[in-house]
Amino acid sequence: MTEQQLSSPLASYEEARDWIVGLVPFGIRPGMERIEKLMELLGHPERRLKFIHVAGTNGKGSVCAYLTSVLLRCGYDVGTFTSPYITKFTNRFKYNDADIPDATLLMLGNKLKPHVEAIAQTELGSPTMFEVSTALAILYYGTVAYPDFVVWETGLGGRMDVTNIVTPIVSVITNVGHDHMDILGDTIEAVATEKAGIIKAGVPVVSAVTQPEVVAVVTSTAKKKSSSLYLLGEKFHESALQVAENEQTFRFDGLFRTIEPLTITLNGAHQRTNAAVAVMTLEVLRQYYAAIIEDEDLREGLRIAAWPGRLEMIQQSPRLLIDGAHNPEGAQTLAAALRDTYSYKRLHLMMGMLSNKNHRDTLKHILPLVDTLIVSEPNFRKAMPAAELAELVSEIRDSIDRPIELIVEPDWKQALKRLQGLANEADLAVVTGTLYLIADVRSQLLNNKDSEKGW
Repeated sequence: MTEQQLSSPLASYEEARDWIVGLVPFGIRPGMERIEKLMELLGHPERRLKFIHVAGTNGKGSVCAYLTSVLLRCGYDVGTFTSPYITKFTNRFKYNDADIPDATLLMLGNKLKPHVEAIAQTELGSPTMFEVSTALAILYYGTVAYPDFVVWETGLGGRMDVTNIVTPIVSVITNVGHDHMDILGDTIEAVATEKAGIIKAGVPVVSAVTQPEVVAVVTSTAKKKSSSLYLLGEKFHESALQVAENEQTFRFDGLFRTIEPLTITLNGAHQRTNAAVAVMTLEVLRQYYAAIIEDEDLREGLRIAAWPGRLEMIQQSPRLLIDGAHNPEGAQTLAAALRDTYSYKRLHLMMGMLSNKNHRDTLKHILPLVDTLIVSEPNFRKAMPAAELAELVSEIRDSIDRPIELIVEPDWKQALKRLQGLANEADLAVVTGTLYLIADVRSQLLNNKDSEKGW
């Protein structure tokens, strides 16, 4: 390949997006060498930014949404980098709650491409899709948008996750569960060690981890790094005041003060925990960095925070709820919300999964509540065949003391039609599983013409 061919410029947003997404076959390769090289070649734009680094098994996106919403309400300029996206590739790179413009993504793609191709020719091999996306986010925030804060979500794990190239002003670990154990390690302690890898020397940490063995890992890592740890249940607490569908209020008791009432419109007890984690993080910003956060802005920012695809009531008649519960902890959270928050006569649920997850435990949480289960397949290369998922359901169903109708419909569009046809006004329809399925269903129901498929 000649140098000329190597660095031919990208001509459109679509071409830039396809080039980045085209790096997916290079896979997930934990390690920092390629991102370090990219940052060096770009003049270290990450050093100009104030990051709030958010890791955890579940709840990362919601915590990012609360933080972004409050900081915007307080008048700060905020960059928000999250994944995977729900509608369009540009959703990953937000500035003041707006996607990166297509033209800016194209311009930055052309800036990155020669460097990516040069690294690909070395023994390091090609940077991956996520590495290039991360570098693009840093370039956007560090050379174009210049936000006051960047809310920065990890991709996978923490220690060897490429987002860990940054030194944040505060680190957040929402929780630790059984996810990506094929990559992060086969025990909960091993996974916790990877997540705790985002803790940097002297940088405060906010966390809601609960399991004793995980608390031990996070506590000892923070101690080794001389980082102040603000742990839910020790340094801060939340207590519910009132819970209804689409609105719950709670009291926040922190090390520095008590704030009540605080209201959120996201559903489920776990969202009070996520909101409390965000409030504690904002309190740290007030104490350490003199961030100006008025109570009125804090209240309004939490109240208006939204996070698509997580316990989101996407349709009212019949009621249809979508929730990306793609691991056992997520399923447990969904099951708790279905028991405690929503009322219905019958529950009809549609599910599609990827083939790399621990689905047996996920199903054990969900099946005892379900009247009808439709198993389908996400339109994604790693989809678990519906028949395979149905086999697993049949095995577990025998141990559940209630009749569950099982429908196998591999075509997700047909499965969605059947789900809508089953539910009457007194029932609740739910679509759950991988976010790749949730993204497609959401776009279909909202008639979103912008929807893009994939990462």
